[in-house]
Amino acid sequence: MRLTRIGGPTVLVELDGWRVLVDPTFDAPGRRYDFGWGTSSRKTIGPALGPDEVGPVDLVLVSHDHHADNLDDRGRTFLREAGRVVTTRGGARRLGAESSVGPVDGLRAGEHVTVAAPRAGLPDLEVTATPCRHGPPLSRPIVGEVVGFAVRRAGEARVALWASGDTVLYAGLRRAVRSLDVDVAIVNVGGVRFGLTGPLRYTMDGREAVELIALAAPRVAALAHYDGWSHFRDGEAGLRRAVDGARPEIRDRARWLVDGVAVEV
Repeated sequence: MRLTRIGGPTVLVELDGWRVLVDPTFDAPGRRYDFGWGTSSRKTIGPALGPDEVGPVDLVLVSHDHHADNLDDRGRTFLREAGRVVTTRGGARRLGAESSVGPVDGLRAGEHVTVAAPRAGLPDLEVTATPCRHGPPLSRPIVGEVVGFAVRRAGEARVALWASGDTVLYAGLRRAVRSLDVDVAIVNVGGVRFGLTGPLRYTMDGREAVELIALAAPRVAALAHYDGWSHFRDGEAGLRRAVDGARPEIRDRARWLVDGVAVEV
């Protein structure tokens, strides 16, 4: 498997001939985006690769479509060229209403879809939505629906790729990862907070990410979505402190990707 971190949560995954893109974000830095309920964030780092440099993709996994740090304007344009899009149920309705985007599959946590191989000689892929809670307890009606993705080669039990999505660490996620046999994980971190909501966090900080990696025990845990936006309060510094202070087996699993550089894992 080859991973190329493009920026934020956006990672190109090359798996058995498939080209899979996670959460496409290609807007330039500098703009402030509204996140609802009086919250906002400014993008501070642009993508390492533009859409033309990424090239065609067979499958796009969109953990949620309603926050611009996971799907921005240029990312939405990119979806028009994608072979297949998998996202949340609500996201599928919204994106499906855009006539230029499709086909789009919408999943709730625990549901799955089989994506047929786009070219001869490639395996079909089974994509299962995994649970996320993008904030404190009872926040889902406010922050919206989010999922992660477990991607398997059809017919195999082992998860070739798990993308965590934007989430805090909570009981539902702990139960889910204990049931997965994961090869490579993409773990979104950052410790998102907003001044308006004080100490409430909307994604994992470094300490929680270390705990999640210990629970999931993937062969490789690629770290993502911890920089590039003003709403990351734990950020890269907090994540590095947590990883550096973790047990050796956790440090060995953690993989820091350099934006724009393809890495074999």
